[in-house]
Amino acid sequence: MAIIEIKVPSPGESITEVVIARWVKKDGEYAEKDEVIAEIDSDKATLTLNAEEAGAIKTLVAEGDTVKVGDVVCSIDTAAKPDAAKVEAKKETKKVVAEPAKEAVTTATTKPTTTTYASGTASPAAKKMMDENKITSNQVVATGKDGRITKGDVISLISKGFNTESLPNWGGSREVERAKISSLRKKLSQRLVAVKNETAMLTTFNEVDMSAIYAIRSKYKDKFKEQYGTNLGFMSFFTKAVTEALSHFPAVNAMIDGDELLYHKYADIGIAVSAPKGLVVPVLRNAEKMSLSEIELSIKALAVKARENKITLDDMTGGTFTITNGGVFGSMMSTPILNPPQSAILGMHNVVDRPIAVNGQVVIRPMMYVALSYDHRVIDGRESVGFLVKVKEMLENPARMLFGGKDPYEVVLGI
Repeated sequence: MAIIEIKVPSPGESITEVVIARWVKKDGEYAEKDEVIAEIDSDKATLTLNAEEAGAIKTLVAEGDTVKVGDVVCSIDTAAKPDAAKVEAKKETKKVVAEPAKEAVTTATTKPTTTTYASGTASPAAKKMMDENKITSNQVVATGKDGRITKGDVISLISKGFNTESLPNWGGSREVERAKISSLRKKLSQRLVAVKNETAMLTTFNEVDMSAIYAIRSKYKDKFKEQYGTNLGFMSFFTKAVTEALSHFPAVNAMIDGDELLYHKYADIGIAVSAPKGLVVPVLRNAEKMSLSEIELSIKALAVKARENKITLDDMTGGTFTITNGGVFGSMMSTPILNPPQSAILGMHNVVDRPIAVNGQVVIRPMMYVALSYDHRVIDGRESVGFLVKVKEMLENPARMLFGGKDPYEVVLGI
């Protein structure tokens, strides 16, 4: 019998302990080599523990236990063989997949029978709709990949006459449910309180007419998706506008390091995305050199990793500036909180058709409020307002992004 001990890997230099969030493979179950056997929560992210060899799992700690980095949390009996019934079922599954059987088509009337780490996880659009209608994940039939809940699944439930007043476990009692605070939430709480106590944070606001961006997306979205395999979203335009504005206002891209200020000659942009365990901020390295398509593809790849709990500390390390989009959840205006040690963060919000004055006439335009929270110890009011105005100018005249933030005609005319 060959027994392999699985130890907790080090998620990062400053992390000494983690929490066993969930055993994907239960005690006695068989795992293939490199298969995910557990999820572990650290101060900064949720990571996975993988089987080093194929064999039967023997868990040594329980879910929710706090363990030290380097501790043995389970063992693998490599001499064990997979259950014969499971092997036969796996063969049958392969046969069904290989044969073009008509019965292989699934419908939204039956829940997936296979549970994965992604089961019950809602897409951002689906989560927003679920929150608005007070729907829980166990009430939705998930038809997405790996058991994910899609927007269509939620719409299907609502269209069948779903009554939010009949929610289970809500109303009519005096029960209180207790849940342990995760390591990730504890660390986040500490960081947020530290930001409020240790920085001179202020927020300045502006509004952006999104008509030009809408026109570009409407004209080129199909060609863009056909060529690059991803949608042309708002985030790429905002990221590009931010990197150009940072070149004009370097203090917004700076941070305090002891008695010195660090002025970065590059733009590593953190993009806040939702993950099953909470908000994470993966970083686009040297975003100032990236095209719109490269930005969109990179954001998509990082978002998928975050939602599948595959994001790594390297993906989130660093960052000189952060963009967060509360608009996907319906936020009209907010004051985003700084992501230390960065000195500024840009908050995007939802787009609403509003009447505005253009050349003395009242017209309806798609408008977005934008907010820049900044550390007044590093950034003066003139720089913060000037930066946000520069972002606004480039979004309302996207051609400026190609000419270093200048008016294209001025560049052509040499003035």
